[in-house]
Amino acid sequence: MHQRGSSESAEIFQILADEYARKILLAADHGPKTAKTLSEECDASLTTIYRRVSRLQELDLVEEHNTVDADGSHRSKFETSLEELHVDITDGQLSVTLETRDELADNFTSLWSDLRGEE
Repeated sequence: MHQRGSSESAEIFQILADEYARKILLAADHGPKTAKTLSEECDASLTTIYRRVSRLQELDLVEEHNTVDADGSHRSKFETSLEELHVDITDGQLSVTLETRDELADNFTSLWSDLRGEE
């Protein structure tokens, strides 16, 4: 889990307050999707999708996967990387802790290695 500083926590709260960002996170949670597909599913323009996806990527909430089609054209697909978000209020301060899918996979691999006695 990564704990975020107060300025980054504020940025996360701000992006999660945005309706289109939330729609993108939910739509891209069901596997990688192109910007065009996200645009259709979120009822938003491609410009809106690209702006929000860019911001979500900066905050490590969305990952980009690049693929090459059979005709050689390159295509980007976006997938939600956020698995869990925890908000803590301590001493009058809000803090955010995020857990991504990559971290969960790393934790599982580490646990499996420990169970098998590997170092």
